[in-house]
Amino acid sequence: MREFWKEPLNEAQKAQLIDALAQQVVKRGLSTPAVLFLELHKPLAFIGSQTAIVFSPFLAPFFGFERVDQYTQLLSERENWERLVERIEELSEEQRSACAKEQNE
Repeated sequence: MREFWKEPLNEAQKAQLIDALAQQVVKRGLSTPAVLFLELHKPLAFIGSQTAIVFSPFLAPFFGFERVDQYTQLLSERENWERLVERIEELSEEQRSACAKEQNE
């Protein structure tokens, strides 16, 4: 049986996971709903990560055990939620400025 959170994530891993998740959110055009969801549920960060662990037998076949383990560990800390919100907003702003620049040409 596998164990969750056996090895803690280092800062580089956290940054990589946050960036990958933020890019997927922005790519799908879900920046505003994602930021709203994250801001509203920030106080429940740890409970949400524990819930994901409970449902990991259902999530692991779709996402893989390692990804479920990494993301539950990442999202168990409130400061990572804030970092994710900031990264989504950064990428969204970059996308808007690129579109505006493209329209002006």
